[in-house]
Amino acid sequence: MQILITNDDGIGAPGIDALHRAITDFLARREIRNIDLLVVAPDRGRSECGHSVTTSRDLLVRQERPGWISVDGTPVDCVRVALNCICPSAVAVFSGVNAGANVGQDLMVSGTFAAAREAALHSRPAMAISHYRRPEVPKTWDHVTDWLTPALEAFFSRELPQLRARETDKPKNAPHASMTYHRSEANQKRPVWNVNLPAILPKATTLPPTTECFVDETHLERRGPVIKPISSLDADNDILELPKESTVRLSSEFHDRPRMKGSDVEQCFSGKITISHVDPHVATRTP
Repeated sequence: MQILITNDDGIGAPGIDALHRAITDFLARREIRNIDLLVVAPDRGRSECGHSVTTSRDLLVRQERPGWISVDGTPVDCVRVALNCICPSAVAVFSGVNAGANVGQDLMVSGTFAAAREAALHSRPAMAISHYRRPEVPKTWDHVTDWLTPALEAFFSRELPQLRARETDKPKNAPHASMTYHRSEANQKRPVWNVNLPAILPKATTLPPTTECFVDETHLERRGPVIKPISSLDADNDILELPKESTVRLSSEFHDRPRMKGSDVEQCFSGKITISHVDPHVATRTP
């Protein structure tokens, strides 16, 4: 069996190395064998591209090193190329670890989440992993293996027994039977596991608590400043006049953003590892 790993920060980002190490270590410690890890990721950073895809040209696919393949497209392109052309037998997909939190409305623009969402739409168990960062906290990665263990435990305990069951359901004389999905699974609706690690200093003896929570639905307000006047109102005629050219920069306060009690924003920003189960068809909480 194969597990697909991808991201939106690019194949050379430290977060994808951290994720590869975390899954490798988890499988070894749990003595889960006969699973290969395959990385298919963008050839460069593709942050905040959402669920965009490339359809107007051929995609360049390059093997960077054994088991690591780059695609000159978006994270969703990578998942589509992988599941359709490279490893259609992949039993699960992991996306990350993104350098920055993907919580609340961020899911709508996150390429990390979009890659996992695309996998779920292909009926694959999928997890997106992101790491909240703050300027005053060093951006280290060595702790990711330990911090991800509870989330991986939950994911594999719920998903891997189903994958093992599929092996016993196949005809014994069918070639590569354990790597093929049942036709009945084509329309199976799977939630996306969205995991966020907090921006706190790692401790050698204590792991941050892990909690399951819903995705915050608070509107994230965008505001100026306006660099040049974007419009003016004719007081006499109530006519809105636009200049030939103007510029505006929209921004928002990420760290002090409004939040719902018990949501992924509140829980992650307070120092917890959060797990949310998200409907892949609509980026919101599942029932």
